[in-house]
Amino acid sequence: MSLISVALPFSAQPHFESTVLQFIESPLVERIFVVHGGQYAGGHRKCEGILSSTLTSGKTLNGILGKVQSDYFLFVSQSQEFQLGQAALERFLNIAHQTSAGICYSDYIEVKNGIRSEHPVIDYQFGSIRDNFDFGALLLFSMSAVREALSVHGAVADAEAAGLYDLRLKVSVTHDIFRIQEFLYTKVESDMRLTGEKLFDYVDPRNKSVQEELETVVTQHLKNVDVYLAPHFKPLPKSDGRFPVEASVIIPVRNREHTIADAVNSVLQQEFDSPFNLIVVDNHSTDGTTNILKEMGARSPFLKHIIPSRHDLGIGGCWNEAILSAHCGRYAIQLDSDDIYSGTSTIQKIVDFFRGGEYAMVIGSYKLVNMKLEELPPGLIDHREWTPENGRNNALRINGLGAPRAFSTALLRQVLLPNTSYGEDYAVAIQLSRHYQIGRIFEPLYLCRRWEGNTDAALSLERANRNDVYKDKIRTIEMLARQHMNRQGV
Repeated sequence: MSLISVALPFSAQPHFESTVLQFIESPLVERIFVVHGGQYAGGHRKCEGILSSTLTSGKTLNGILGKVQSDYFLFVSQSQEFQLGQAALERFLNIAHQTSAGICYSDYIEVKNGIRSEHPVIDYQFGSIRDNFDFGALLLFSMSAVREALSVHGAVADAEAAGLYDLRLKVSVTHDIFRIQEFLYTKVESDMRLTGEKLFDYVDPRNKSVQEELETVVTQHLKNVDVYLAPHFKPLPKSDGRFPVEASVIIPVRNREHTIADAVNSVLQQEFDSPFNLIVVDNHSTDGTTNILKEMGARSPFLKHIIPSRHDLGIGGCWNEAILSAHCGRYAIQLDSDDIYSGTSTIQKIVDFFRGGEYAMVIGSYKLVNMKLEELPPGLIDHREWTPENGRNNALRINGLGAPRAFSTALLRQVLLPNTSYGEDYAVAIQLSRHYQIGRIFEPLYLCRRWEGNTDAALSLERANRNDVYKDKIRTIEMLARQHMNRQGV
């Protein structure tokens, strides 16, 4: 059977010795590269220390790959304690050989707070190019696939943190990345945060240099697969439609009796140089939300309270009800039912931005706050990684584009949003960006209130996986559309 070389990070924790011993004792493992910052002293003939501060740097990976002589390379991405399952390495090798995959990864057992549970990961697809894709702790690379990828696309990028990301994407161009739907190892989880606390890691300003590296890597990958779009945009189609008002704020809502009044009032307090209204699509609330909206609507002619006839609508479907209604204005501006605008000029600033350019969509910035409006880390989410030249390419790497989101209603009516309650805004944004410019406002216009009732505050693993599969599918659809457009010269 083929042999494996292993690379893993050094840890001063007691579990490190038992982790390494699993590989030392396996007849399938030929060499073990221990990446360390000066703490590792060696001690076994199979082990070789690699002095480096970053496991995933291009320099580290190029150095290790140059030393690997075995058919396969097992990359251990995390320093947490883990234990290989019965015949796990044999199974990895067997499936890698049968599938001719460039990379194999597997489901695993997770130990969190002393409790063991199954942790399935998700299948990789063409659009799975986000840098935070969860492969678990073990990735088995076919060295023949690695050498082919690097011969065609060049050595692993000279990046401090994005080297592994670059290697993965380069291998994926010509080889499958294959998920083994079996629990081949057990891992002790060290990141105990809830899903809602992990959402904003990629926009933390402390990670700016890493994000720039990742953008460089993904941009080259998009060029390698004919998906990259140069900064040339179509003019907006002329709209001869008439609108009852210049702008409409749209709030889809279901069962938000504790927050909806705040959201509505933050709109009604807006100061704007043209007529505007607020369209609230009440998706058959069963708490006090409907009565609150009826009472507020009776006091304000600006509030249009819509209860759709359909009972199968998600958030995207509610948006479609609003933009297709006779009430909708020239511009449709988003507000979630548990958030508020940060001041009285949000609508004015957004519409002024539309008026100043050829934009299909304008996206503002927001601050994370609690229900007392006290700022939460990382604070301002402004997505300054966006540039007019490359924003629509880099958008395929990240999970969100910001808020508040606003659209040209005439254009949005042509494409509509998918009838889902997750990813619907991202889907329509990247579709619009395929042809048209997206405008960005980098000052805070919106307060995103985090509380235990947020739909993304503490997702189950099953729900988080389902969301990730869907967004990867959205990216797959968009990447295939862009690839087709580029290859057909459309």
